[in-house]
Amino acid sequence: MSEGRGAALEALADRLGHRFSRWELLEESLTHPSVSAKNRSGGANYERLEFLGDRVLGLIVAEMLWRRFPKETEGPLTRRHAQLARRETLAEVGRELDLGGYIMLQAGEEGEALRASAGLNADACEAVIAALYLDGGLDIARRFVERHWEKRIEAATRPPRDPKTALQEWAQGRGLPLPSYQTMSMDGPDHRRIFTVEVTVEGLPPASGKGSSKRGAETEAASRLLDAIATEGGK
Repeated sequence: MSEGRGAALEALADRLGHRFSRWELLEESLTHPSVSAKNRSGGANYERLEFLGDRVLGLIVAEMLWRRFPKETEGPLTRRHAQLARRETLAEVGRELDLGGYIMLQAGEEGEALRASAGLNADACEAVIAALYLDGGLDIARRFVERHWEKRIEAATRPPRDPKTALQEWAQGRGLPLPSYQTMSMDGPDHRRIFTVEVTVEGLPPASGKGSSKRGAETEAASRLLDAIATEGGK
């Protein structure tokens, strides 16, 4: 690791609130899969850490919600959890920390557009959570998640409505056929599938969504179509 790279990672570690004993974990969490194996020992990149970070985040957020809303049932808690653990929220946190600026990319792929992309920042955020967990344990990972997710939990005074149900009710209320969902693609490695789904409602332009599950992608697509309907004034 170059001196400049080491200094950059130390600065990021300060922002993460943890002094790493295994700096290679932080380095791995910030290495894009495009970096070839010949440039990295064993070709390590952040994909495996993403897999773990997703589960660690899910557990911590679930516990936070369980403690914060002791009278809520499983349904509202599940909707809150889905909102807080979705890739858009991860991307927001990643951008707050400027994780894209620390990512190692293969030569020729650097660019502000890629570094600022939601997908890259979400991936890096999950991987960093895993690196914190592996290096410092669950308490360190929890401290990080609480610092960046507590304000988001407090801001949501009510559980979000399920977008698929809301879209269905909107269509039914206007005598339209039920929304139709179609899987457009399924990309990524086996442990990190990304589904792209398109939803259509009669008389409206289609909307698409992405997610780590078909259900998640459908939910995101429905949410985007509802946003478009709201922008158009509800038609």
